[in-house]
Amino acid sequence: MGFQTSHATKRIAQPIFIAKEESSDANSTPFQRALNLNDNNITNANSISSCYDSWMAKHPSALHSFDTLMKAAIGKKIIVFLDYDGTLSPIVNDPDRAFMSDEMRAAVSEIASYFPTAIISGRSREKVKDFVKLSNLYYAGSHGMDIMAPSSMSVGSSNSEHCDMSHNINGNEVPFQPAKKFLPAIRELLRRLENEVKEIEGAKLEDNGFCISVHFRHVLEEDYGLLEEKVKCVLEMNPQFHLTEGIKVMEIRPSIEWNKGNAVEYFLDTLGLSSSSNILPVYIGDDRTDEDAFKVIQSRGQGYPIIVSSTPRETNAFYSLRDPSEVLIFLSRLAKWRKNSYSCRPLNLG
Repeated sequence: MGFQTSHATKRIAQPIFIAKEESSDANSTPFQRALNLNDNNITNANSISSCYDSWMAKHPSALHSFDTLMKAAIGKKIIVFLDYDGTLSPIVNDPDRAFMSDEMRAAVSEIASYFPTAIISGRSREKVKDFVKLSNLYYAGSHGMDIMAPSSMSVGSSNSEHCDMSHNINGNEVPFQPAKKFLPAIRELLRRLENEVKEIEGAKLEDNGFCISVHFRHVLEEDYGLLEEKVKCVLEMNPQFHLTEGIKVMEIRPSIEWNKGNAVEYFLDTLGLSSSSNILPVYIGDDRTDEDAFKVIQSRGQGYPIIVSSTPRETNAFYSLRDPSEVLIFLSRLAKWRKNSYSCRPLNLG
């Protein structure tokens, strides 16, 4: 079974969405106001603690719940999906230095040796692959709009067939790129944005292939409004794109019906597992864009969407991990569980 290209992608009309990370609006909820923590405000600190305890009751630790999770996984085919920034690597001031640790790389490599594993990132596929430096994974860049299988890997599907990468007439691997027709417009959009934001100190553009990231972590607070205005102005003349916001970053993407959730569905379909009731997808991510994948797993009624967050937030995830260090522990325990499960199986002498 080759990588399939029959998935329809639709143009969608999406309004520009910009949400500031903090709000002190009088109409905000007590939950939102509690998140606006003042270092000298003990009352707010207590509110934060109370909110987090309540949040953890709804989204318990995947580490504390590990044994329970694995009991339900016995006899099922596990598929692992991982975000990169904030999940496998810490969030850093310089996005070009978001390196994962050697320990994390070893854990991911071991996981991929046991389970079909994909990294689905907002970064370009080549960029995230250069960070991860592993060849036994699937990579999906640009929020799933650029998907490539391992160069020489075939994965057993639920019907005992194999999933091999599609090739063109020259024998070269062909990625699945549902937004390919937008590439010329993206290049022009990037050129215009470079001219518009170059005078705003701290603003940084990142070319992620099928989307553009505008980082504002180092932009002065008083300059953010101008940056936002300039980005919106460019997009007003490019209605085929829309704007969303992540952690200290605005992201410009083609307005098609394709996101990380669609990428998860595509992988399952390609692996021959989309209609299987005997699978258990695990998705670990920390960003708003990962919520689309959480929703897909939630709608299937099987699998574990896990959010990486040390603060309470609205999410479709069932479980939580605090930070990449806990992700490392979880992946290591998952690999150990798999080894022990197989080593304890009785020999088949028949």
